[in-house]
This record gives sequence, structure tokens and C-alpha cells, in this order.
Amino acid sequence: MTVLAIVEAFQDLPDPRRKEGKHHQQTLCLALFTLAVSAGNRGFLAIGDWLSSYKAELIEIFAPPKLKLPSYSTIRRVLLNVDYQAYSACLAKFFEVQPQSGEMIALDGKVLRGSYQFEDDNPNSDSQPAIQLVSVYLVERGLILEPYKVDRKSNEIKTLPVVIKQLALKGVVFAFDAINTQKKLRINH
Repeated sequence: MTVLAIVEAFQDLPDPRRKEGKHHQQTLCLALFTLAVSAGNRGFLAIGDWLSSYKAELIEIFAPPKLKLPSYSTIRRVLLNVDYQAYSACLAKFFEVQPQSGEMIALDGKVLRGSYQFEDDNPNSDSQPAIQLVSVYLVERGLILEPYKVDRKSNEIKTLPVVIKQLALKGVVFAFDAINTQKKLRINH
């Protein structure tokens, strides 16, 4: 496979898949997913249609082993096991997305819908709290930086000082929602 910059961007991501049954490289799957979404495709069926429509061109550009592209279901399976924070960091690095001095950054906590597990009737299954993130949005450019994961036994209010401390060195302006205007929010300089 020809090594392209978009493929190289994901080379440092660990591949959690077993060696058996790996027909396509994780880097190729992530590169194709990124390009398909960038082209406006939403959903895996749309990505599958995009792969079919541009099959010859994609094979020529990426030169995958055996000249076969991964299916949309293979790309989906790869994405299910990828560390989303590491993927976001790779994208931010690839696209060189960094806050600029004087730029406004909006911070907001998000709970990933459907990420919790609660089973009252199964004593062998532990409850799993919902995944919480703090998203960082560059207002002027309409870009999202990598999300910050909120600790399981915490909330977004306690994660904000960490985020602010990392981004404040850039000389940016912060915008918060009402929950983050509490008097006891402390940021150590």
C-alpha cells in the first residue's frame, strides 16, 4: 500500500483487533472513513455507497493489498474499537488545528447518548455510567478540538480547570454555559 499522509496520520493508533481475520489495515479503514465523512457522507450505508462509487479511484490512490477496499461494515467494526480521543488527536494533528491567540473557545459538557448500561434484573452485570465529555469548539473557524473525557466519578465542572489550563497558554477567550459560572470553580495558574 502506498503511504499517504492521511494514512500516516493514524499509524500511531494501537490496533486492538486480533491478528486472525484482519484483512484490512486499520490505518486504511480510518483514512477512508475520514475522507468519506469529509465528503459529506453520514452513516455507514452512505459510506458504503461512496466506496462503491469511487472504488476504482480509491484503489488507484491507496493501492491496498490485493486491490480490495474494506467494506463499510469492516470500517464500522474498526471504529467500534478505536480510542476516539486518540483518533481525534490524530485528526487535529493532521489538519493542524490549534487555537490561535485571541480566538474564542466555547466549552461545553456532553453526555454520549446511549453510552450507559443499567441492568436491574441481572446481578452478574455491573451498571456502567454514561460517558461524559467536555467538547472544545473554536467559534470563529467552526472547528472542534479533541474532546476531554470526564472521570467516571466526577463531572464537567471538575474537568474544566484541566482544559482551561492547557488552552489558556495560547491566549484564547473562553465562553461557558451557565453550569460553569459557579463561584467555587478554581483554576490554579
